[in-house]
Amino acid sequence: MNDRSPISRRSRAAGLGLALAIVVLPAAPAVHLASAAAPPPEPRFVDVTAASGVRWTHNTGAFGQAWLPETLGPGVIVLDVKDDGRPDLLFVNGRNFPGKPGEATTLALYVNQGGMKFRDATREAGLDLSFYCLGGAAVDYDNDGDTDIVLACLGRDLLLRNDGGRFTEVGEKAGLSQEYGLGAGVVAFDADRDGFLDLYVTHYVTWTPEKDIPCSDDNKTRIYCTASSYPGASPRFYRNRGDGTFEDRTREAGFYKPEAKPLGAVALDLDGDGWTDLAVACDTAPNLLYRNRGNGTFEEIGTLAGVATSTVCQVRGAMGIDAGDYDHSGRPSLAITNFYTEMIGLYQNKGDRFFLDVAPGTALGRASYLKIGWGCFFFDYDLDGWLDLLAANGPLTKRYKEGKLEDGQSALLFRNLGNGSFADSTATAGGDLARPRVARGAAFADLDGDGDLDVVIAESGGPGTILENAGTGHGHWLRLSLAGKKSNRQGIGARVEVTAGGATQTWEARAGSGYLSQSQIDPTFGLGEARVADRIVIRWPSGAVQSLTKVAADQIVKVVETIETIPAGGSPPASTSVPARRRGTSR
Repeated sequence: MNDRSPISRRSRAAGLGLALAIVVLPAAPAVHLASAAAPPPEPRFVDVTAASGVRWTHNTGAFGQAWLPETLGPGVIVLDVKDDGRPDLLFVNGRNFPGKPGEATTLALYVNQGGMKFRDATREAGLDLSFYCLGGAAVDYDNDGDTDIVLACLGRDLLLRNDGGRFTEVGEKAGLSQEYGLGAGVVAFDADRDGFLDLYVTHYVTWTPEKDIPCSDDNKTRIYCTASSYPGASPRFYRNRGDGTFEDRTREAGFYKPEAKPLGAVALDLDGDGWTDLAVACDTAPNLLYRNRGNGTFEEIGTLAGVATSTVCQVRGAMGIDAGDYDHSGRPSLAITNFYTEMIGLYQNKGDRFFLDVAPGTALGRASYLKIGWGCFFFDYDLDGWLDLLAANGPLTKRYKEGKLEDGQSALLFRNLGNGSFADSTATAGGDLARPRVARGAAFADLDGDGDLDVVIAESGGPGTILENAGTGHGHWLRLSLAGKKSNRQGIGARVEVTAGGATQTWEARAGSGYLSQSQIDPTFGLGEARVADRIVIRWPSGAVQSLTKVAADQIVKVVETIETIPAGGSPPASTSVPARRRGTSR
């Protein structure tokens, strides 16, 4: 086999003090969240793309020469363009390479009309832009009340400012680098807790059309090279100045890493110190874990923390990454998707800034061993109070296997058993989820307003797919819509703790995660059989802490940040909240 073939190379590289609208109910008897002893809910995801109005196909730009960027995209971004509470969808797209034939393609924005119906609003929003982009994030970077878009692209990164529903590209004016690069993913987080969101943009490898490397298995047919064939590229970190512009602080913050080959990234508070840290999935290079020192700089501790490699110290082909408190420890653990025969990494946060990959020998490891993993996310699909895991998989491109055309690979759905382990629920989730795809980005959101979380998958050179969560036996739920005052407007970076039925869950609001994608920012908690959340504590990025008590289930609660912080030995202040829609009500 040629030394540059994908498999051969990888096998060697391893509210202001007033509780005006709080829902207060009489004390209820303790009702425990569902666990391994409870009958499992029936998962079912149904493809409703055709009826939804989404009509989109990704353009890889492929023209027969197997250029590296063609295998990478696309991501999908969940955002709320009009701030109406309905999750909209932005599909990131490629385009034809200069001088190559084909129809022009652009980004695609689908606005949620309610009832799982979407309308193509790309042109009216000013997003009919043709760039070769891979992923991005959608946040209100200037705190003006509109959700803006940041895209990582081949060439230069883009900043699309939202002015009342219409977008304008202001990247150069705002201080984003105009140097040529292969941008991949975006994470927005408040690194210095000044109330404005900073940007971390992954750049995959050093690649240009002129420097593309021809790879082949038989010295005749070109195939896609892997990251091991190319020199790495450093990600970029932009500090938000708070005036609508950014400054490049990559080196000063400690993020300069020219040997890295990063794709997905996720923000998390790994040690609970109130400062947002960052984890990065790298392809054929050690994964990275950055601890926020709280002074504008970061320390890379991936190797010491146990997340840089596999359990046998092998560097893997990592693509997607997400963080979640799947074991109710109060600490975020990490899931990382990897290449063929490398399985998913499930890095359990043991505390003291140490993680242990517990996937080998489990159903999660076995099911993912022969998959090429890309998008991934923790979410509670059955609302039983335990975070489940979904992984979107797909080959580098369509190919033949054992004489038959292999059009893709199935996604994997893992149900959290509530005892630290997962069961593979893919086979019982319906054929629409298990259909073979050449998947890349994936995201979750409550697209139809019924409380549970639906799934969106974007395919390389294929369609965007909407999978409605139509399972039965789901638990009660609660969603928080966070509104920062001193913190950033969307409350990104806030840590939310919900106690219900005798168990406490935690979730951190984040923007940008998985593989080049972004899921719904508003935290959704499954409550199982509990009809009341006994206590909710929100720890804002600013340091403010609020609490709510006796909050009824099956609704969305808007929480506005208070300004004061907890005094030493004191209790969290009361909160201002606005109860919103109940389950199953119309939007």
